[in-house]
Amino acid sequence: MIAYLEGRLLKKEKDRIVLLVNHVGYEILLPAFVMESLTNCQLDDELSLYIYFHQTERTPRPVLIGFNREAEREFFELFISVETIGPMKAVKALTLPVEDIAMAIESRDAGVLKKLSGIGERMANKIIATLQGKTGRFGAVRKTAVSREDGEDVAVEKDFAARVIDVLVSKLGHKFPEAREMVANAIQRNPSIVDPESLFEEVYRGGRATDEGQK
Repeated sequence: MIAYLEGRLLKKEKDRIVLLVNHVGYEILLPAFVMESLTNCQLDDELSLYIYFHQTERTPRPVLIGFNREAEREFFELFISVETIGPMKAVKALTLPVEDIAMAIESRDAGVLKKLSGIGERMANKIIATLQGKTGRFGAVRKTAVSREDGEDVAVEKDFAARVIDVLVSKLGHKFPEAREMVANAIQRNPSIVDPESLFEEVYRGGRATDEGQK
């Protein structure tokens, strides 16, 4: 099974590319939000993609679906767990960034989900019913700034921040906005954090300091 590819961009079409890897050209389907990220890529540019490999008895020809980050592929795998949404329907549906879709699911915003290609009211509600409570960590996938409540943006360029937020929400009972704020504060205090364990430690170091200051 193919899980990751690095190579040169050989061909680019509306919904797919051909990636040349060690003299072999791989045709890779891309969701719209991934294709959009390649707008400025030119032929022969170096690319790396995480791959969802799809092959079944009904679909004997292998299909490769590409993502910029592993967390995006993980979200895709979760998304296709919704009844009647298979990989081919999902790759066409994902016209918005993963973090936007995840936030819509967690906030029960069917209106945003209906903007996805091929998703109507009934399917939007089914997606929410199936996935709400499971997608919060993907709201922090984007490599941009996390906004604190005081309006300051804190750079979050590490996908593991999303995993920490997920544990804070799903395991420790924090609300998603609170968990995101805790992570943003921790990264602001210590921008050199390089792994989730260090981030957890910094999150709770800050929490202890706050509690002591209020005593």
